[in-house]
Parts: sequence; structure tokens; C-alpha cells
Amino acid sequence: MSNKFLAKRLARVNESATIKMAQMARDIASQGHDVISLSLGQPDFDTPEHVKQAAKDALDAGFTKYTPVPGHVEFVDAIIEKFKRDNNLDFTRKNIVVSCGAKQSINNLMNALVDPGDEVIIFTPYWVSYFDIVTMVGGVPVCLKASIDNDFKVTPEQLEAAITDKSKLIIFSSPCNPTGSVYTKDELHALAKVIDAKPDLFVISDEIYEYINFTEQHTSIGSFDFMKDQVATVNGMAKGFAMTGWRIGYIGAPEWLAKACSKIQSQVTSGAAAFSQIASAKALLSDMKPTEEMKAAFLRRRELMRNGLMEIPGIKTNQPQGAFYIFPDVSSFFGKSNGTVTITDSSSFATELLKGAHVATVAGSAFGDDDCIRLSYAASDEQLKEALRRMKEFLKDFS
Repeated sequence: MSNKFLAKRLARVNESATIKMAQMARDIASQGHDVISLSLGQPDFDTPEHVKQAAKDALDAGFTKYTPVPGHVEFVDAIIEKFKRDNNLDFTRKNIVVSCGAKQSINNLMNALVDPGDEVIIFTPYWVSYFDIVTMVGGVPVCLKASIDNDFKVTPEQLEAAITDKSKLIIFSSPCNPTGSVYTKDELHALAKVIDAKPDLFVISDEIYEYINFTEQHTSIGSFDFMKDQVATVNGMAKGFAMTGWRIGYIGAPEWLAKACSKIQSQVTSGAAAFSQIASAKALLSDMKPTEEMKAAFLRRRELMRNGLMEIPGIKTNQPQGAFYIFPDVSSFFGKSNGTVTITDSSSFATELLKGAHVATVAGSAFGDDDCIRLSYAASDEQLKEALRRMKEFLKDFS
């Protein structure tokens, strides 16, 4: 069928690499192979029982109707309390917008803030969708790359040098997907001072992995008094509460921006599901023990993965301080062959690893760094140990 009717902007947009690799893994598994998937960013835990019960109770209570676009008041008030409790951020109901996942929150913000030709500085490595959302809205992505030797963190000097008269927006995540890096309070303060000197520059701070932070100190860049009017803080329920399928994200932002995001969302999805919001309010304001237990499991798995990867000659890794990813440098394998295939870049590395060892990862090129691959350790200890064994066995033949 002819594609002549498709909008030209679609040619600039890539399919999500994580979703693409997951499909490749499913295809190979359907052929009878035992595939260990370390490609998707999804906790392997179930939603806590008290949260599921809250959703059931909400359904029984009739929370099955449309909700206000910015969010159900019970959930909005819970978000306000959470922002104050955990992030030292002071918001009112006029500052909050609930969306169908943090991805929609980011998309709303990009549509509200970016005009064609505006430059958006993306701390790199970045979550795959940042680049393509910027492209879709007509912005110009400016990838500010941080190396593994600096724990994948952008420095104030780098940021200062990247800012031009066309710079409109900065977006980054901490804890970071894909690297697991966490910016300290001092590091964020130093970056904030650079931004503060540029009053026409705005920040989207993606904090979806806030509760999976092994440093025990999460800092929001918007918590510095001088930054509050230049930051939108994005969060959601997916990662910290194992609620990926519930599709709930939210922002805290200046009133003018929250109003604009609500306006955009009113023409796309309207409000998020009522019972999901009621259950999310319960999650934010009740027992955090399941989240703490999940974080402890991820910390144990981080050590398992990092130690295992360090035993594979040619792989270089940092020590992630949050999320559930590790982003090793595998560039030493580029140009090497096992007599059958030759690895040329991160994409071929991930593809051949899937075909040869039946371990699914994601090429670092999807995150803006072609020297690396992303592995999710949101899998059982047994699966991770087996994945490491297969990787070591497969890679030993490349020279």
C-alpha cells in the first residue's frame, strides 16, 4: 500500500529501540529458543497488594467515569503531598497535571514549550524517546554527551559551552535511564547555577526512577529556590511501584505551563483512568515497604550484574547508583570476529548476542552512545546469572 499519504515528519521518527528488540526476542523465542530478555525497562515485580485492592475498591465505588483532565482531586492532592515530603517542592492543584504515563507528560511538555527550530539540549546517554519526541515537535536535538569515565554525567562546563541563543530547553533523567547514574545535590546545584544565568532556558527533570536510588539521597533540581520557575518535574507510578501497565504519570510545573499541558492533553486523551488514579493515591501515601524491598532486590542484582560483567574480558562498566540498568562499554569488540560474524557497532553487538547467546539487550546507539549496550537487571537472579554465563561463553570466541 502506498505511503504517499503519510506526513513527512514521520520519516524523522524512529521506532522505539527497546520495543523493537523485545519483538526480536519474542520472534526468536517463538522458534523454540530459551531467550533471556534484558531489554525492557519494566520491574519484574507485581504491583503491591494494597494498591491493587485500592483499585478494586475504587471500581466497586463507581470510579469508572471520566476524570478531570489535570487529574482526580484525590490523586492530585496526594501528588502535592508527595512532592513536599520527598522533594521539597511546593505545589498547588494548579501546578499538577496527571497523564497516561510519564511519556505522555514529557510529550505534553515538549509540545507546550518547543517551537520549530528551538534547540533542546539532551543529556546523553538519554532515554530513547527524548530524541524522537523533540524531533516530532520540530525541535533540534543537541546531544550533550557524557562519558563512562565521568560516570555518564554532564559537567557545568559542558553545559555552558552547549548553550546558544537558540537553546530553549534541557531534558535529563536522574536516576538515569539508560546508565543508572544519579546526580548528587552538589552536581545539580552546579548545573542549576549555569541554567539560572540563562532566564530563557527551561528544564524538564525526569525523575521516574526516584525510588530506585541506591545513594539514599534523591535531589530534585527544581528544589533550589532560584530554579522553581524554570523547571517541570516529571514522575509517575510505573517504576517505583511496579505499575507500568496502569499508565499513570504526572508533572509539577509552573501554573502557566501546567495549564498549557492540560490544554494539549484535553485534545489527545483527556483524563487518565479514574480507578488507576485512586489506586495511585493509595500507593503514594501508604506503606512504602514493597518499594523498599524492590529497591533492595535491584541493588543485589546490580552487584551480581556488575561483578559478572567485570569478569568478561573487553567489557568496561561504571557503577550505577540507581534505576535497574547497567550500560557497559563494549567498543573493544568492534571489528572483531568469531569466524562467522563480525561485530561492527553496538547494534550488531546486540543483534549477534541475541542470535548467538539468546540474550536480549538494547544497542547503545538508541540512547545516543554507540560504544555501549543497555542491560536491564529487572529479572530473576537465576536469569541474570545464566545471561552472564551465556555472554561470557559467546564473547570469548571474538578476536
